[in-house]
Amino acid sequence: MKIAMLARNANLYSHRRLKEAAEARGHTLDIINTLRCYMNIVSRRPEIYYNGEKLPLYDAVIPRIGASVTFYGLAVLRQFEMMGVYPLNESVGIGRSRDKLRSMQLLARDGIGLPVTTFAHDPKQTEEVIRLAGGAPVVVKLLEGTQGIGVVLADTERSAKSVIEAFRGADVNIMVQEFIKEAGGTDIRALVVGGKVVAAMKRTGADGEFRSNLHRGGSAMSIKISPEERATAIRAAKSMGLNVCGVDMLRSNHGPVVMEVNSSPGLEGVENATGIDIAGKIIEFIEKNAKPNSTRTKGKG
Repeated sequence: MKIAMLARNANLYSHRRLKEAAEARGHTLDIINTLRCYMNIVSRRPEIYYNGEKLPLYDAVIPRIGASVTFYGLAVLRQFEMMGVYPLNESVGIGRSRDKLRSMQLLARDGIGLPVTTFAHDPKQTEEVIRLAGGAPVVVKLLEGTQGIGVVLADTERSAKSVIEAFRGADVNIMVQEFIKEAGGTDIRALVVGGKVVAAMKRTGADGEFRSNLHRGGSAMSIKISPEERATAIRAAKSMGLNVCGVDMLRSNHGPVVMEVNSSPGLEGVENATGIDIAGKIIEFIEKNAKPNSTRTKGKG
């Protein structure tokens, strides 16, 4: 098979591993810088150009689109879809997962466990928003944040109000969530590939840090998850319409709650923690499922 990967940094661990796994199985994989693509949007003849040349027709495309280039990256991915190329994750699914508020709404619609989440535009509703989230402490999140950036734990009603008003003053969108104290600064990331959890790890935040992101000094270890946690991760992936994703969950007193669904999960932490060849499983999934013109959500929002 001839596979394209949309990624800006070919040297990242995840991208190197996917390329190695594809080539080990006899495929070719070209890493294409998303921002260097440009498109010819012609009726019935969609084309993508890269570094001055028209791209050949690929069998599949692996989107590894950075959060900072989501808008343009999804436009390029949609063009691949219009050309009939099989996407590992479809543009609609990635768009759903990147919109934190929309993803929460979709998960809630499907009855998946969530922390209490509130959202408002009018700063006059600040006190009511905090009350609906269960009162302080609360977690305040930028809707556009990633890797733990733009996530603040407000311990008191006064600090929560100050943080929310500061974000409002900067004209950025935020949501306010219940703080799951019993999680103890740890979370679970479950890797879902093709409707199955293929690996799971527990992430623990650095001393004094409530965020467990590995990029913020957290540590990871392999973990055996419960049937309820496994089912929650699979349902969350299905809600987003993602074939491959990382589902981040907390263990609360009322069962697993989903914090985020990541459509481009890093492979380094989970492969090192579990010893499982995630990249190989992703390529194997593509082998079994890549068919021309098989985008399921074409034209759907």
